[in-house]
Amino acid sequence: MPQTPRQTCGSASAGDAYLPSNGNGGYLAVHYDLDLDYRVATNQLRGIATIIAVASMRLDRFSLDFDGLSVDRVTVDGVRPRKVSQSARKLTITAATTIEAGQRFEVTVRYRGAPHPLRSIWGEVGWEELDDGVLVAGQPTGAASWFPCNDHPSNKASFRIRVACEDPYTVVANGNLVARSSRSGRTSWTFVVAEPMATYLASVLIGRYRRTDVSAAPVAQRIFFPANLAHEVGIDFGRLSEMISLFSGLFGPYPFDAYSVVVTDDELEIPLEAHGLAVFGRNHVDGLHGSDRLIAHELAHQWFGNSLTVALWKDIWLHEGFACYAEWLWAEASGGRTADESAAWHRAKVDALPRDIVVGDPGPHDMFDDRVYKRGALALHALRRSLGNDAFFGAVRAYTRERRNGSVSTGDFVEFFTVHTGSGEVHHIIDRWLFRTALPKL
Repeated sequence: MPQTPRQTCGSASAGDAYLPSNGNGGYLAVHYDLDLDYRVATNQLRGIATIIAVASMRLDRFSLDFDGLSVDRVTVDGVRPRKVSQSARKLTITAATTIEAGQRFEVTVRYRGAPHPLRSIWGEVGWEELDDGVLVAGQPTGAASWFPCNDHPSNKASFRIRVACEDPYTVVANGNLVARSSRSGRTSWTFVVAEPMATYLASVLIGRYRRTDVSAAPVAQRIFFPANLAHEVGIDFGRLSEMISLFSGLFGPYPFDAYSVVVTDDELEIPLEAHGLAVFGRNHVDGLHGSDRLIAHELAHQWFGNSLTVALWKDIWLHEGFACYAEWLWAEASGGRTADESAAWHRAKVDALPRDIVVGDPGPHDMFDDRVYKRGALALHALRRSLGNDAFFGAVRAYTRERRNGSVSTGDFVEFFTVHTGSGEVHHIIDRWLFRTALPKL
């Protein structure tokens, strides 16, 4: 008697030891279409998420990351699934018919509720109400607070994000604004992200913002801010075009079509980067260029973190080391400390801290430790001094060009720089600075 082919289910994890309950196996999402209707006054969200995915194995069941909102209806390729179950962090779907390996399929989820941040070991992340508006800070596990997804940086996808809300508010999201329409006191804003984007970088910001178009070169630059901060914002972001030009020369062309900055009317603990944009609190603008370091840091993440994104969180130094190093490069270019002076100063600061962290694999609790940022930057500076300016920045530009909009790792970085420069020192420098607890000398 012939046997029925064995059906399988995708795992409820991407297999990342830092986030063992995040991400999902068995498929890759390739596109998200998010249609959101939001009421600012009551913090009520109604959403329709349509996810295009490709099965990497034979599936009869798969899961999505999703938390805090109620599901009204689910379809797979237009058909009601056999079973839908919702638990903490996961929406598990048993399809009506088996999805074959390599098959493209479409999942539509209708949902509603009052979105809120999700608790994590790094604090609360995700959709957050401001005093009068919304901010989404998704790194590293907050995307599931506002849409069902495969929430792991290794699965990058294109996006369409449509948000409707009350007329007095401006909506800012990733990508290009392709449509805007108003009706009955509400306005709908539609954004498209054509290049692959990690889910944690997807963001929506809603507030009573004024918009200023700073410059069209080397890319379009826009700033959204409360009207009462116009003077301070004009001064503090007055050199943004110069900063983008510097980094474009050192790191390669700015990777996206435009760059947006949002300054909230609320104070924020730290600035935030998202794909194609950065977010600052009102406490980060003073009209005295007091946050130039932070502006440089978040801008650099457009190359390192948003275009080039780590496949596993243990390699986060590739995001933060480059962003921190960009602070030193801007300081030197704008008449401050040289990069050599910054490196020596920060090495002395790190030298006074405990040597109980391996920066190249810091563990989930320490992945945002300042030593990951500073020793990552010091490793890059040591590499630059070994290779020379031309070879180092030539390799950086080649790296951002060839890995653009892709996934990266420390091993990939070492191999690329070794082959590109022909230097046998790359591995040894990275090993000393990132995988040893002892602090090397510059």
